[in-house]
Amino acid sequence: MSDDRGSEGPPPGLEERVTRPGRLPGDRRVRIVGPTGGGFRRRGGHFVATADVLTARGRIGQAYEVARRVLIGRRLASEQEIAERLSVKTGLAIMASDNISSSAYATEEAMRILALAGTAALALTMPVAIAVVVVLAVVVLSESRVIAAYPNGGGSYMVAKDNHGVLAALVAAAALLIDYVLTVAVSTAAGVAAISSFIPAVADDRVLWALGLVALLALGNLRGIREAGVLFAAPTYVYVASLFALIAVAIFRVATGDIPAATPPRDPFETGGIEALGVLLVLRAFASGAVGLTGSEAVANGVPNFKPKETRNAITTLVLMGTMFGTLFLGLTFLATTIGIQPDRGEVETVNSMLTRSVVGDGTLFYYVVQIATAVILLLAANTGFTGFPRLASVLADDRFMPRQFAFRGDRLAFSFGIIALALTASVVLVAFGASVTSLVPLYTIGVFVAFTLSQSGLVRRWWRLRNRGWRISMAINAFGALVTFVVLLVVAYTKLVYGAWMVLLVMPLIVAVLWSINRHYTAVADALTLTDVAEPLPVLKPPVVLVPVARLDRAALQAVAFARSISPSVRAVHIASSAESAEAFRLRWQGWTRDVPLDVIESPYRLLLQPLLRYIEKVDARDERPITIVLAEFVPRNWWEWVLHSQTALRLKLALLFRPNTIVIDVPYHFADTGHAGRPDDRG
Repeated sequence: MSDDRGSEGPPPGLEERVTRPGRLPGDRRVRIVGPTGGGFRRRGGHFVATADVLTARGRIGQAYEVARRVLIGRRLASEQEIAERLSVKTGLAIMASDNISSSAYATEEAMRILALAGTAALALTMPVAIAVVVVLAVVVLSESRVIAAYPNGGGSYMVAKDNHGVLAALVAAAALLIDYVLTVAVSTAAGVAAISSFIPAVADDRVLWALGLVALLALGNLRGIREAGVLFAAPTYVYVASLFALIAVAIFRVATGDIPAATPPRDPFETGGIEALGVLLVLRAFASGAVGLTGSEAVANGVPNFKPKETRNAITTLVLMGTMFGTLFLGLTFLATTIGIQPDRGEVETVNSMLTRSVVGDGTLFYYVVQIATAVILLLAANTGFTGFPRLASVLADDRFMPRQFAFRGDRLAFSFGIIALALTASVVLVAFGASVTSLVPLYTIGVFVAFTLSQSGLVRRWWRLRNRGWRISMAINAFGALVTFVVLLVVAYTKLVYGAWMVLLVMPLIVAVLWSINRHYTAVADALTLTDVAEPLPVLKPPVVLVPVARLDRAALQAVAFARSISPSVRAVHIASSAESAEAFRLRWQGWTRDVPLDVIESPYRLLLQPLLRYIEKVDARDERPITIVLAEFVPRNWWEWVLHSQTALRLKLALLFRPNTIVIDVPYHFADTGHAGRPDDRG
């Protein structure tokens, strides 16, 4: 086919118009030949890129594609999104595992606080657990109203935004983002603690174990939410079934008078205690036990992750989650206090591990099943953060409060950027706190109760404003929920303030400020770039002033000069020389080649290249109102490893000019295969 670049008319596209004469003189037929086998197909008035465009070329690209497919899986088209959603069965495993798995350490965290007043104070663990379950029931009932009112997800952020305004919404978002990070950190640390209960050597390297497990979870979620749910469903149900079996066996033994002997902790608390038992200590115990309430907001935040009917499936999952956690939490707490289990001050063995050993014996198959299932579900609990954080971040990105990258869906329709960002942030937190559950728990729960309070109070305002059918009942439910969660928030903040909660209260407004600043930036950019009138004609621009930096007179430089002359008559070359001799030699050689393109030679006695060249560009730009265009000649070697053998001057200059106004940078690559075609511009340029 002939080259049409020099002819009039539109440039070639994906379709080719073939003109042929008709039957009668003067008639002609135009046949449109569409793209075939080139990675595109037509759909209506546009083209669709097929999977063929993703085919890797070259050995390195093919090797990368194989590794990517093994680790992440085959790519999914956007139309397959509906098939990636969750049923109630898989949704319970992937979105409710955080709340359910809290039963593995909620009892222990409450006991640790009470044990400060002596082992006799552990008798108050059961009343504290009952209070936590009552609050959970209120939260579940209230969150069901959130799901019904906001089936598109977003949870507390969307409720606060619609009913309290942007600032309250950002506070809720910041609280939830912090809570999701801590969900990953706390759950991973608790999972490592469960492993160290039967493999004590793990405790010495708990941070490394935790980091490895976070990386594994991130990889699993990059494969897609549905596949993660399928992978994680079985361990969740094994955990629930094994603990129900443990509770049933233990209650039977207690009911028949065969109360098991309590397994002693390796590092017990002092019998007499080191603090006085008072209201404040009990409230601290309640605040620590309230970690069992975390994760209950994840279902409301991720309603769009469920299969149709999304609202019904989400509410069903929420109710099942609350029921399972409440039953397990109360059952384990009752047995621990009845048998006389005491927490291990050194965090080497968990309360649940000692309880299991007391009931079924040490080293039995049942003991290892319970411990392994506990460790696995605690890791899956961290997966709740990997589900909620990327989803919330994508909503914030759509509202221009977070970078646009968070709204991008990867090859497996997962929010890849959010998953990676969460994994990195949680890893930093784990390292900073030594992967210690006890050190991390004081930071936990504050964020979730801030979000709960804002969402419940927001729904109260919504029902009052809409007054639709059943609004009085809904308003009463959410008003009570707002009151309860606000009281719990005050208790948690007050009792945990000096133990680390102050960090959350400090970071939260900082995150709000960052989100607000990001939105201001995007708003300013939109105001500057938005086309208010689609009928606005294309602007007529003058040919630019073109500068061509030339390091040496070779084929790459000639191609760059030829390209520059094709876009503007105002072309000037510039050469930076390190000495007077080399400057004069280059000037004479240039004149021997052409006098049509003027050349400026600049001597740089300090042997610097970029600084004199940038100052030269500034001087030229200051003398002309037209945009200035820099055409860079860049030699491209045959192999990637040969790249390091070249100075990359063009790359450094492009980076230096990236943010310079009124400047256009054009890169003209000269490939090794082009050798022998000097003086002819490369079509790819």
